[in-house]
Amino acid sequence: IVSTEVRAQAPAVDPVATKILQRMTDYLGSLQKFSVHTQNTLEDELDSGHRVDLDVSANVVISRPNKLYVERKGDLVEQIFYYNGKTLTLYNPSDKVYATESAPGTIEEMLDFARESLGLIIPAADMVYRNAFPLLMQDVSLAMVVGEAVIGGVKCHHLLFSRPGVDFQVWVAAAGQPLPRKYVVTDTGTPAGLSITTVMSDWNVAPTETDARFKFVPPPGTKAITFMPL
Repeated sequence: IVSTEVRAQAPAVDPVATKILQRMTDYLGSLQKFSVHTQNTLEDELDSGHRVDLDVSANVVISRPNKLYVERKGDLVEQIFYYNGKTLTLYNPSDKVYATESAPGTIEEMLDFARESLGLIIPAADMVYRNAFPLLMQDVSLAMVVGEAVIGGVKCHHLLFSRPGVDFQVWVAAAGQPLPRKYVVTDTGTPAGLSITTVMSDWNVAPTETDARFKFVPPPGTKAITFMPL
């Protein structure tokens, strides 16, 4: 009975959970450069009603304010994404084709442009924004600390947040650098309730990357094409 009473009195938005999330986003936003490996699992539903998982691994390198490199391989894509503050280029090595588009001058603006104009979505990209905390907390009606878990050998705080149409969970390292280790976004607005899960590893908060990493140089034999409009 005591446990039930305590649970009933707990606030819907637990300040402990929001404080851990803000510590994580503030730390990520403070990093001038970082790299990380992500393993992304996208749940899908076949016409038969059966659920399948589609996996994409990615190596991500960021140099603020305006450089991003993403190499993705998996069931859905084999692509390399270059952004250098002026243009973004999507290169498909297997097809030997690439497309280049003029892009806005910051990572945040470029991610918005890529999503809204080109239909390009990078899982967990919302954590990259420098103002990630207010974006993640917008319209949140539930925030709670689920408990503790170990992700990739790292002890983490397990957090749950809910807003209309979306639940998201974040596992944040409990000691040392408050880096995210896992991120799950669930679409609660549809009966299937499908999720995208991103597990993060191999964090490097001081990579020795040069500007050449973010500039696309077409290999011999590749062909320039245009982005298909949405």
